[in-house]
Amino acid sequence: MPVQHFVNNRHLVEKGLTNYWGYNTIGFFAPDCRYASGSKEGGQVAEFKGMVKALHRAGIEVILDVVYNHTAEGNHLGPTLCFKGADNQEYYRLCEDRRYYMDFTGTGNTLNAHFPPVLRLIMDSLRYWITKMHVDGFRFDLASALARGLEEVNMLGSFFSIMHQDPIISQVKFIAEPWDLGEGGYQVGNFPQNGRSGTAGTGTAFGTFGEGRIA
Repeated sequence: MPVQHFVNNRHLVEKGLTNYWGYNTIGFFAPDCRYASGSKEGGQVAEFKGMVKALHRAGIEVILDVVYNHTAEGNHLGPTLCFKGADNQEYYRLCEDRRYYMDFTGTGNTLNAHFPPVLRLIMDSLRYWITKMHVDGFRFDLASALARGLEEVNMLGSFFSIMHQDPIISQVKFIAEPWDLGEGGYQVGNFPQNGRSGTAGTGTAFGTFGEGRIA
């Protein structure tokens, strides 16, 4: 499950419910404070680092479940928390009627990973979790949405090209959830593979969640 900071969905809050899954990210550089055992401000960062160190000492790698395909701001009726207010038409994929969002994710919006500042945000986040939090890899939720160019899924697009070229990101393990809700989104078997069945990929090769390949 994701550990990056998230917010509860409005319709759940109105019913007195809570999103325990965490697939509603809004803070890509912060572990959620609700998972911390203490109440010290910022203490969740130290606790996460300590957890990773303990797991590494036990010979266990840490693969982080990450949600970069959408944010917690929802559709045109959703809250304005940060990205909508900063630059709505660039951070999100919008329909021809710019009031509405392309929804390849089933959550109301889709981050525009084709837009350079958004792509840079995602890559900076990945580097942060590798260099500061010392995780060993990532499982990308709805990875097809990240691979989309203008609309179509493009395995040779900017998202994978940058991951392949980056000297830090390219060294860790990746697992792709190989689909989204858009046309052509079902991409099982099409993500870059390292040719080793049963393992996650390294160096921009992907183990694929949904094909029996695990870390």
